[in-house]
Amino acid sequence: MSAPDRHARQVRFAPISTRGQRRIESARALLVGCGALGGHIAQSLVRAGIGELRLVDRDTVEETNLPRQVLFTEAQAQLALPKALASVESLAPIGARTVLVPRVAHLDARLLDELGEGVDLVLDGTDNLETRYLLNDWCVARGVPWVYGGVVGASGLVLPVRPGTGACLACAFPTPPPAGTLPTCETAGVIQPAVALVAALQAACALRLLVDPEGTPSKLVEVDAWNLRVRELELPRDPDCRACARREFPHLADAAGPRATRLCGRNTVQVRGGAGRCDLPALAARLAGATRILASAPSLLRFEVDDLRLTVFADARALVEGTEDEARALAAYDRWIGA
Repeated sequence: MSAPDRHARQVRFAPISTRGQRRIESARALLVGCGALGGHIAQSLVRAGIGELRLVDRDTVEETNLPRQVLFTEAQAQLALPKALASVESLAPIGARTVLVPRVAHLDARLLDELGEGVDLVLDGTDNLETRYLLNDWCVARGVPWVYGGVVGASGLVLPVRPGTGACLACAFPTPPPAGTLPTCETAGVIQPAVALVAALQAACALRLLVDPEGTPSKLVEVDAWNLRVRELELPRDPDCRACARREFPHLADAAGPRATRLCGRNTVQVRGGAGRCDLPALAARLAGATRILASAPSLLRFEVDDLRLTVFADARALVEGTEDEARALAAYDRWIGA
């Protein structure tokens, strides 16, 4: 089947047409986070025929992901595959012409500069406000459109951001709320239909921004999948917005970000290593006999020590499970992996 036939029904949708399909097929997008929202978004964009999709995620597949993260299988969870690599493994059989570029890493400002080079669009599949404000600062600073999305329980929010034209995330929420004040998926739960609903709106915004950026409305959409409610909030630009008006981008100031970061609702701390990569086979050999090795692969090494489980990646990052104490996680990293 030829490429035009593959997307014939999408092309027949008048707002897209042949011209819009060409734009989609020539576009490059960066998707940050391959989990619940990210998996749905990635699948939609690949099936729509996007030219290149760069995927970055710092985490691995777990069994608790499977009820809502549609790209992953139980076999991938048992192997604890990095989500970025598992996503490509699941997306490839779709047979689209999309170039898939995975990256297993924690996204900081420095890496965002690298992965965002030349992209037409950035998509939010993350689960934390810190990264979302980083995306907003980077996109507004460089004039790159992006789509914010968040979901918890049965409710969610979607905001397409057109820098220089529409409101940005900092216009809607000038400062992040204090830690612990908002419900999370851990405290309030989350249902898959709500994830699918929010991600579908994000994917629709993505296509609209690629095909008809000037016509994309600047509004915050709130949805409630359980009570079948949708609310639209007109969102004008804040004339005193610190990002799009005053051009202040504090989230870009620290290129590397903090060395230790607690992950939302996970009883897990992420620890960044020093510059360079980690020799995982050499580390496995060094740890043999002193710790319990659970998994060893080219992309990661997982081991247990005391009551902690450490997953080390080739970029020298580690997830330290079993604690929310950043100091303890740092101490475990430095002791078993090296500063």
